[in-house]
Amino acid sequence: MNKRNFIRLPPEVNRLLYVRNLPYKITSDEMYDIFGKFGAIRQIRVGNTPETRGTAFVVYEDIFDAKNACDHLSGFNVCNRYLVVLYYQSNKAFKRVDMDKKQEELNNIKAKYNLKTPEAP
Repeated sequence: MNKRNFIRLPPEVNRLLYVRNLPYKITSDEMYDIFGKFGAIRQIRVGNTPETRGTAFVVYEDIFDAKNACDHLSGFNVCNRYLVVLYYQSNKAFKRVDMDKKQEELNNIKAKYNLKTPEAP
């Protein structure tokens, strides 16, 4: 029987990896060469805007392949840059956006009711 069926993985482990600190000139083909050694890849998205340059998302077919890649490639040297490989967590990714949106809503309510609150030091 397959031993993988009985392994319990931590809750943050998933098939989607978030990669930071990539060289800006890296191509998708080079990403497939680096990450494809650990298993079948469903999709790779390399950031191409000024805000997302140097980052990528790698989606594996199998969760165990993603775990193996994350374990082995975190700290891997690519063009004199050390990769930061993390499991993608949507709740953390959108937390900053939510805070900005809530602050904007609060400011709108303050303006609507002409409320003045002392600023925190």
